[in-house]
Amino acid sequence: MMNTNPGNGLPDPSEDRERHLLDRLRRGDETANAELFMLYRPRLKRMVALRMDRRLLGRIDESDVVQEAFLDYSKRATEYVHRDDIPFFLWVRMITGQKLLEIHRRHLAVQARDVRREARLHVGPEASAVSLATRLVGNFTTASTAARLAEVRAILQSSLAKLREEDREILALRHFEELTNQEIASILGLSDATASARYFGALKRLRGELAAFPGILDA
Repeated sequence: MMNTNPGNGLPDPSEDRERHLLDRLRRGDETANAELFMLYRPRLKRMVALRMDRRLLGRIDESDVVQEAFLDYSKRATEYVHRDDIPFFLWVRMITGQKLLEIHRRHLAVQARDVRREARLHVGPEASAVSLATRLVGNFTTASTAARLAEVRAILQSSLAKLREEDREILALRHFEELTNQEIASILGLSDATASARYFGALKRLRGELAAFPGILDA
C-alpha cells in the first residue's frame, strides 16, 4: 500500500525516490547511500530534537547527532539491501535512535533503565512530558502573552506526565514525528488496528486530563 503524508492523505513523494535509490544501491551504486540518508534527514532531526535530553541543550545540536548517526549508517547501508523485515526509513530511524542513546550515556552517564524495552520499542530515548509540552506550546498563536503560554505549558506538562509512558510515546510518534499508523504499528510490534486503537485511547485520556482546563488549547 502506498504511504501517505501523515494527516493529509496525499501520496508521499519520497516513496518513489526511495525506491529508485534502493534499486541503485542493490545494483552496487554505493553513491546512493548518502542520498538515501539525506532523503530523511529532516525527519530524523525532528525525532532527535524531540527526544534529546534537555540537559544537553546548548551543548549538542540535533544536527551533530544526525551526523554521527550518518557515520554509523554509512558503515551499514549495504546491509539493508538484504533485509525485507522493516521499511528503510524505520531502519535508519532506529540507527539514529541508537546513536542518541549512546550520546546520552556518553555525556550524561545515563544507564539504560530497561534494555529489553528499548530494543522492543525501537524509539530511542523516550519523549518526555516537558519536551512534548514545549513543542505543543510552540504551535500556539504568537498573539498569546508570555505569561499565558507559560501557564499553558505547565498545564500541558502536568497533564502529559499523568499519562502512561506508552500513551506519551504513541502521541509523540503520531503528532510530533508525524509517522503513519502503519509505521507506528511496525515500530511497536502491533497490528495496524491495535496501533490505531492505542492512539485514539491515548488521545482520549489526554483530553480527559485537559477537561478541567476549558479553553486550554485556545491559548
